[in-house]
This record gives sequence, C-alpha cells and structure tokens, in this order.
Amino acid sequence: MATVRGCYIPKDLYYDVERQTWLRREPDGTATVGLTAYACLLAGRFVACSPQRPGKTIRKDKACATVESGKWVGPARSPIGGQVVAVNEALARNPGLINDDPYGDGWLVRLQPTDWAADSVGLVTGDEALREFEVRMEADGFQGL
Repeated sequence: MATVRGCYIPKDLYYDVERQTWLRREPDGTATVGLTAYACLLAGRFVACSPQRPGKTIRKDKACATVESGKWVGPARSPIGGQVVAVNEALARNPGLINDDPYGDGWLVRLQPTDWAADSVGLVTGDEALREFEVRMEADGFQGL
C-alpha cells in the first residue's frame, strides 16, 4: 500500500494529479474514472453526484460528472476522452461512497476511450504518481493526516 502524507495512492492506477482524478484500464478495454483520496480530503464529504449519462461522448479534461460537497460544487474532469458506457448508480443513493472508497465502490463513470495513446500522455502511475502527489501536496500546503 502506498501513501503520500497519509493519503492512499494505489500505484497501479493512472492519475491526473492536477485535476485529482484517477483511471483504471479494465480488461475489456474500457476505463474506470474516479476522484482521488486527496480530492476527497480537500472537498469534504460528498452529498451529490451527477454523472454524464451513458452514451454521452466527453473530451479529455471535460466533466464526466458534477460533484457536490459541503465545501465545493464542480466538475470531476475526465483524464481521457471517450464514450460513457456505465455510471455508478450507487452514488445517486449514497454519494459518500466517493469518500468511503474512492478507488473501489466510489468510482464515477466507465468510458470507452476514443484515443488512449494521445490522451494518456501526461498521466502518471507508480512511483512517478507518488512523487507528483508529494509535489502537489507541498505546493498546496497540505501537511498530511
């Protein structure tokens, strides 16, 4: 288990550290997208989540969902472009799943990527992701848990 300043950061995922999203490539070629544990700490407890609907094509860096917490309302930006093939229906009933299990039951959407090779440039994984999160947290003045 890898942590940075007390935040769990799985090394096997891809990250857009600036936008605080993660991506997991699935065996069927789709990609699951969610918010990082660090994003959850910054935003606080999520109270609403409105994902883009299945069939919608979204571009890289555009909203795959709108999320709301007691501190913040805004877009969760997709780290890649693609067509939404599934949304996490459980978040309609319990948006707090994003906080409780950001890398598991709290995922936002699943996409069929349109151009993985181009869109994945700039995403980080493994030890590089840990280093990038350390730099980001330092810049944010986040001391850790």
